[in-house]
Amino acid sequence: MPDVDSAQLIRFLTVAAIPLLFAITVHEVAHGWVARYFGDPTAERAGRLTLNPVKHIDPIGTILVPLMLLVFSGGRMMFGWAKPVPVAFGNLRNPRRDMILVAAAGPASNLLMATGWALLAALDSNVLGLDGTTGAWLRGVCVAGIQFNVILAVFNMLPVPPLDGGRVLAGLLPPPGALFLHRLEPFGLLIIIGLMVSGLLWPLIEPFLLFFVDFFWALAGFG
Repeated sequence: MPDVDSAQLIRFLTVAAIPLLFAITVHEVAHGWVARYFGDPTAERAGRLTLNPVKHIDPIGTILVPLMLLVFSGGRMMFGWAKPVPVAFGNLRNPRRDMILVAAAGPASNLLMATGWALLAALDSNVLGLDGTTGAWLRGVCVAGIQFNVILAVFNMLPVPPLDGGRVLAGLLPPPGALFLHRLEPFGLLIIIGLMVSGLLWPLIEPFLLFFVDFFWALAGFG
């Protein structure tokens, strides 16, 4: 296990915790809200249409994995996910079309949040002009907010079920192709791990990550 500076780790958490919790919580609420709009109240009945992060915590994805990444990367990396909101696609008024919109709502919410963090950074630079510890903390939070949300949006749009991109693709494909993707879903995690271990994941997502990060960096006014 690498030597981790506990003070540095705590400073990182004070900057990263707020944008990460918002990124994963709003992502899940967006799925449930759009599903309710199109006729499925499952998430609402389960009490998941709330911004209370406790309702969305996954013990592994929200706590264990982020902490392990922080420790083993020496505080340089943190990533996680929330407990997926339940969606009964059969309740949707137009299941194939609405499934696409429900799935895309999560990544879309992340891009909207990245826009919000970028605009807050621009507001600080051009209007508020905060300096010292407060200014450095706010800029750090905005940077983390942009990065986390871009990563979540891009990663979740990989066309691998059960990721959102897999569900979007299933809704766009003819029924035989959609059925094939649905049958792949139990193996989706293994496919993603395989992409990571083989080194193929980063080349797949890097161009999209760089595009969005550069866009939001410019919006924020970062040099």
